Amino acid sequence: MANLITVARFPLLIIVVFALYSGSPAVQLIAVPLMGLLIAMDTVDGVVARRRREVSALGSVLDIMADRATELVMWICYADLRLIPVAIPIIYVLRGTVVDSLRGFRAGAGQAPFSAMRTKVGIWLVKSPFMRTSYGASKLVSFTGLALTRALGTYAADGVVAQDTARLCLLIFFITSWVSVAFCLARGIPVVIEALPWLDEPKSSS
Repeated sequence: MANLITVARFPLLIIVVFALYSGSPAVQLIAVPLMGLLIAMDTVDGVVARRRREVSALGSVLDIMADRATELVMWICYADLRLIPVAIPIIYVLRGTVVDSLRGFRAGAGQAPFSAMRTKVGIWLVKSPFMRTSYGASKLVSFTGLALTRALGTYAADGVVAQDTARLCLLIFFITSWVSVAFCLARGIPVVIEALPWLDEPKSSS
């Protein structure tokens, strides 16, 4: 069940993208609650997995896959729509490529990606409820806020909403987007640091 919820995030993501690129501000507004649902499902699948005892390496990999797809697609779309600078998706692409490649070593050995952390600081930054919740909240606020900004910008262009309102909204969620980037880097750097020692370990010959 948990994995089905995770996989269901992919078609929902496509729907959100289509809504954002619609020429109708009313349709663009639909992306706001759908974006919230998309982010909320990331929490729901984890809760379901723990309650139904479905926690597995596969589930962890699928969860990271869905998270990464959502992050990259949304940041790229928002940059394409000129709501954020292109630097943000570039940072996410670089961070995701490096971190996920390193986690792949552990996943290939049958170990859940998040379980590879060993130091207290690394565990807290990557796995603690505070960091995971804060990071998730920053993405929820940023993604839904930028979707709202997209709709308000279209309404403002039509003279329905004041331009100052649209600009203020853009400024607020521009800032929250960089806060999300900070959390992203804070949770990715420990993975790289702790991976360095075992990357140099010689492989056992078969």
